[in-house]
Amino acid sequence: MTFDEILDQVRDLLQQRGRLSYQALKRRFELDDAYLDGLKVELIEAEQVATDENGRILVWVGGETPSERTSQTTDSPVSELPSSAPLAQPERDVPVGERRQLTVMFCDLVGSTALSEQLDPEEL
Repeated sequence: MTFDEILDQVRDLLQQRGRLSYQALKRRFELDDAYLDGLKVELIEAEQVATDENGRILVWVGGETPSERTSQTTDSPVSELPSSAPLAQPERDVPVGERRQLTVMFCDLVGSTALSEQLDPEEL
């Protein structure tokens, strides 16, 4: 198998799973350290679709993995508009906004109400 064929298979597998250990890649594709280093350079530095985690794990960053797409569509009760659908009728040259998913966490800390009365909202 050529380097490009292995690279394509590793890229597909990484995109599908999201994270792969270097040890698993070495065993699955029977790679030596030099070959694995070449794959890492290609995926991490040249293509910029992965990152290294603690020198042991290859992590996909090239876009959504299938599991991320599934969790977003099943976990999110908000229906999303197509990107081409305007949110409001634009007037003159006013830019049209876009809808994005947002997660907000509210955490009530002891004394936070009194502190919020004293501070500017941006400082809080």
